[in-house]
Amino acid sequence: LLVAPTSLHDGFMRLVRQEIENQRRGGRGHIIAKMNALVDHDIISTLYEASTAGVKVELLVRGICCLRPGVKGLSENIRVVSVVDRFLEHSRVYYFRANGARKLYLSSADWMPRNFYSRYELAFPVRDPILKKYIREVVLATSLADNVRAWALKSDGTYERVATSGKEVRSQFLFEELAMSRYRNTVLAARPAGGVSRGGGR
Repeated sequence: LLVAPTSLHDGFMRLVRQEIENQRRGGRGHIIAKMNALVDHDIISTLYEASTAGVKVELLVRGICCLRPGVKGLSENIRVVSVVDRFLEHSRVYYFRANGARKLYLSSADWMPRNFYSRYELAFPVRDPILKKYIREVVLATSLADNVRAWALKSDGTYERVATSGKEVRSQFLFEELAMSRYRNTVLAARPAGGVSRGGGR
């Protein structure tokens, strides 16, 4: 468990640095992070270090992002995408490959100094393998594949629409469909045929 203002910043820094070490030792480093804002200088510097070491870094940052991806010799292995659609999302998800251990955290915190040092914030590990796989392969993968409402951050700090090639993927619509399907298959399916009497059976 990582908690601000005591261990959250150092904990995330340690996780990023571990990906760097794994990559340098011949492993395959991979980081996926979903948040609303990326501002913290130490985190950004360490992500640049990860990129130059060869770690694949994929960032879903809806709002402000002070990191610049795609800069030669600095951040060529970093991709930043912003998905702006119907719903204002507030989920923060942090994934680290960790030599196959696939560490995944859900958090209340963006990567910002105020979240690390001026608030009580929390990041907790997801340990259930089924949930970890679902979050990684459905939630994160679908968000990264969005080609309808996604914008890619360029090295000069401007954004461009992600080009639609092949099948359209609109992540928020797909998540809405998944939620409705689960609702139909659980809540509605559990209701007795004919519905519930409002008159208490009289």
